[in-house]
Amino acid sequence: MATMTEAQLRSGVIFGDIETSEYVYMPASELGVDHPICVYEYGDKREDMDLNEAIRTIRLRSLRPASHPRLGKSSC
Repeated sequence: MATMTEAQLRSGVIFGDIETSEYVYMPASELGVDHPICVYEYGDKREDMDLNEAIRTIRLRSLRPASHPRLGKSSC
């Protein structure tokens, strides 16, 4: 069963913390894919991660739905 966080990621919601400039999201090109790659941005760095790692990062860093400086509120 999918978690709420997973469902939100799969629908394009961007999780982040504006204070620390951290963002986790699923790029629009990955929406609907069986094994999607998500993006973790922090500072001026960017890393790819699988969906489970993205969910763990969101929980560990206490990220919430946020507006990305370039993408807005959705990656779609």
